[in-house]
Amino acid sequence: MGSPATPAPGRHRAGRPTRWAGLAAAAVVAAGSGLLAVTFTGTASAGTIGAGSYTETLPAGAKLPSGCGSVSTNPRENVTANAPKGAVPTNDWWSSLLFKKGDDCNFSQALYAHPVAYRPSATGLGLSYEQTPAISGSATGLGEYHFPYAQKVVAGVAGLNAPKALVDGWTDWTVTPSWSDGTRTLKATIGHGLPLSYYQVTGGDALLSVTGPPTAWQNSGNRLGFSIAGQDYVAWAPSGATWSASGNTFRSNLAGKGYYTVAVLPTTTANSTADKIALADSWNQFAHNHVTGTRVSYSYNQATGTVSTTYGFTTTAREGSGSGTVIGLYPHQWRYLTGSTPATQTYVSPRGRMKIVTGTQFQTTMKYTGVLPEIPAVADNSGADLTTITNYLNAELNNPADFRGDDTYWTGKGLGRAARIAEIADQLNLTAVRDKALSVIKTRITDWFTATSGKSARVFYYDKNWGTLIGYPASYASDEDLNDHHFHYGYYVAAAATLAKFDPNWASAGQYGGMVDLLIRDANNYDRNDTRFPYLRDFDIYAGHDWASGHGAFGAGNNQESSSEGQNFSNALIQWGQATGNAAVRDAGIWLHTTQAAAINEYWFDVTGENFPTQWGHNYAAIVWGSGGAYATWFSGEHALVVGINMLPMTGGQLYLGDHPQSVRDTYAELVRNNGGEPQQWRDMHWQYLALGDGDGALSKFRASGGNYTSEEGESKAHTFHWIRNLAALGTIDKTVTANHPLAKVFSKNGAKTYVASNITNSALTVAFSDGRSVSVPAGKTVTAGALTWSGGNASGGGVVTPPPSSPPPSSCTTGPLLSQGKPATASSLENADYPASRAVDGDAATRWSSAFADPQWLQVDLGSSQALTRAELLWEAAYGSAYTIQRSTDGTNWTTAATVTGGDGGTDTVNLSGSGRYVRVNGTTRATPYGYSLFEFKVYGACGTTVAPTTAPTTQPTTTPPTSGTTTWAANTAYAVGATVTYSGTRYQCRQAHTSLVGWEPPNALSLWLPL
Repeated sequence: MGSPATPAPGRHRAGRPTRWAGLAAAAVVAAGSGLLAVTFTGTASAGTIGAGSYTETLPAGAKLPSGCGSVSTNPRENVTANAPKGAVPTNDWWSSLLFKKGDDCNFSQALYAHPVAYRPSATGLGLSYEQTPAISGSATGLGEYHFPYAQKVVAGVAGLNAPKALVDGWTDWTVTPSWSDGTRTLKATIGHGLPLSYYQVTGGDALLSVTGPPTAWQNSGNRLGFSIAGQDYVAWAPSGATWSASGNTFRSNLAGKGYYTVAVLPTTTANSTADKIALADSWNQFAHNHVTGTRVSYSYNQATGTVSTTYGFTTTAREGSGSGTVIGLYPHQWRYLTGSTPATQTYVSPRGRMKIVTGTQFQTTMKYTGVLPEIPAVADNSGADLTTITNYLNAELNNPADFRGDDTYWTGKGLGRAARIAEIADQLNLTAVRDKALSVIKTRITDWFTATSGKSARVFYYDKNWGTLIGYPASYASDEDLNDHHFHYGYYVAAAATLAKFDPNWASAGQYGGMVDLLIRDANNYDRNDTRFPYLRDFDIYAGHDWASGHGAFGAGNNQESSSEGQNFSNALIQWGQATGNAAVRDAGIWLHTTQAAAINEYWFDVTGENFPTQWGHNYAAIVWGSGGAYATWFSGEHALVVGINMLPMTGGQLYLGDHPQSVRDTYAELVRNNGGEPQQWRDMHWQYLALGDGDGALSKFRASGGNYTSEEGESKAHTFHWIRNLAALGTIDKTVTANHPLAKVFSKNGAKTYVASNITNSALTVAFSDGRSVSVPAGKTVTAGALTWSGGNASGGGVVTPPPSSPPPSSCTTGPLLSQGKPATASSLENADYPASRAVDGDAATRWSSAFADPQWLQVDLGSSQALTRAELLWEAAYGSAYTIQRSTDGTNWTTAATVTGGDGGTDTVNLSGSGRYVRVNGTTRATPYGYSLFEFKVYGACGTTVAPTTAPTTQPTTTPPTSGTTTWAANTAYAVGATVTYSGTRYQCRQAHTSLVGWEPPNALSLWLPL
């Protein structure tokens, strides 16, 4: 990264970063891909969501995302026609391949997938697996470590000279680059945790070009093993093919089958040839199981306080009938692994050791130990400390937000400051201060959430091409680079959550709740069915943390500074979801927060001391890069700011920083050492951080200052004193205890525990903790019990979310019966007589139904009588549907949509259903391939206690197309009120939120706005 330029003191964000010195390469601007620009039509003014609104007309002087070619108005310029529809993803590890910007407009910067790094070029895909870090700087000064991309092999096609690399597809953590020079084509699939990369070629032989003379330690049949510069590679051609060697190249005609696989082994120079051959032998079974999809699923068990995550891999066997692949796990995954045992070998990576499992999925289980709206006032509610905090709060009466700028970031900082003041003042019954802070929050956010004709400032603009909501004035390239949306918008959402507890009407869907939801969806869309925004834009699902840059076009990969502001967004989702009774938003926040807390403690603070290179000398990284980490910032070389950037804003959502108290003390000690004494800038942030590991020490430092210091721009002396004083009394985090309520936490001091629970609803609740303690919490109160007892607060406007029992009730039924197997099935068409509809319900995963090569197509099954439906499972052949609906009917003529799937990636789909019906069908609307729809199995399941019905003749013959009712047909650029009903493609929908529909917001694409009937 070099030394980033330093703006005015105190300004902190990714800004407009320069490239990492030494890694950038000059590139010629490429010609366009030949794809037509994507344009959308709509109103020229504003869209409405409840009482809020946004503009669809770019404000005067505002900038769009910018990059190479016509990417500003055509973000799909660098994707093929095969790529998934909807908003394109940004802020990912591979984003520079799609969002081309800077000095490589043809291909991309290095892509750090881990354990392998890749870089496309005109001749194919380069591979690198570096095991030795490059370290710069010093252990007491600014410094970086990187495992930089150093090309060892290029996997390609003989003669390929493509002008550009495009994106042919993506899934949750894989991407498929694509090359064509008019004669030859290459497609490669690469991803996080995949030591194997997969290639499909036409027009020539497979070609492996090695940088320097390789050493071939095996070349037998279709398998090739070779080494270069201490790195070991294996390449598999199809059965019947061979590899030939000539100088620095290996070549295969692939027996005319057009696919091959390359793996990087976790071996070292200490391993013998026999070791390498044995490992390659064990991976033969996975060699031609191409990974064609990845997908995460998660659940939050409120009763037990656990978060379970399943990372699934869909594989397609190019030969044979096997499944599964080789999977590399990051430390934040293998430390919480359940149900699998890693192999003994490990990979070196910029994140530490990656362990290996094999199969089609793995699961992690983490404990969610809670967040709080604010630290409870257990120690500053009386006596001299109450006088101190009261004086500090009263001093904020006239300026609780202290806005330092009018852009989205500095507005957010001010909103966050005011929210802290409101929360503390409410605890201490200082209603005048609380109400003033709430008034400032409401006035400023409402202004931002109101778009009037000609308004160019304090306004949100929705760009249909990019699928993004940009606030203007923008800052730190949140417009041109799509940087930092989670940083900026997290402050808005968190402040809105505080306001919602006192003014639930303002937060309702009919008022401004819908606008808050749009901000959430832009930064990290939690709803896969909503194609207006990419799914989880800023969050790297597999890496476990956010990325700040929208394009990631740096030689060191993407980067994130200020992981704590990313967590501020996750916490905001928890608080907003709880305040509005929205479990989907709350649970998404809990999953993001729990996963990212583990990643931050591993990769920013290295709490185990196992992940950073030992030679580096630091135990903390301010910036995490794709290739490594840096003890530096984009904006300052001051040690206080380098360390403090991953602490702000200090809220009840940042308590994860205290999960490892010794690490807190070590990081603070390193800061003092490197700084040559106690920090003078952002002293309040460092004292608050130290309080998570040494409350008494932090309080001593605060008192010694006498309040004579300059607050960090988003902080107040009131909040700093409240935080430190009460943590000194509570002690440190006890992460061994969970609760059956998301706003609960346990602290321990000298072995004595204090239990904290916050109830923001208007109904009393009892919170059960995992160690057997229960705490009764009246409506609107925060209560502590155990070593310290206290009760305070008056926020009783939040959504009513009742905690479940401390343990789930026993049940003898975990899944309902399979209803569809062997039942009569019909279809809209057949590819030929060998693939009839009955093959999809015969229970044999080796047989299949296949349709004609056209859209739409359907397959349906007669269950024999009307049954309660719970889920459907679809096992796709390689020709799958990327978009389809599951429909139910009682008579085979009138159909109701039970589920809508978009962005399907093949493999096995599990779709939850509700309602009942005798006939169930999958209605394919968009094919993922040029072929038809092909299902090995279509399984429909009933509810527990259901008896599988015998089949009887249908009373009417099923129809091909569901009829429509006489209600209004959905139309773009039309205002709809809550409760309005429309039809779209034969399905009826009811409006959930008042809004003006846009092109691209068709009901199946915007299920947050429309409820299928």
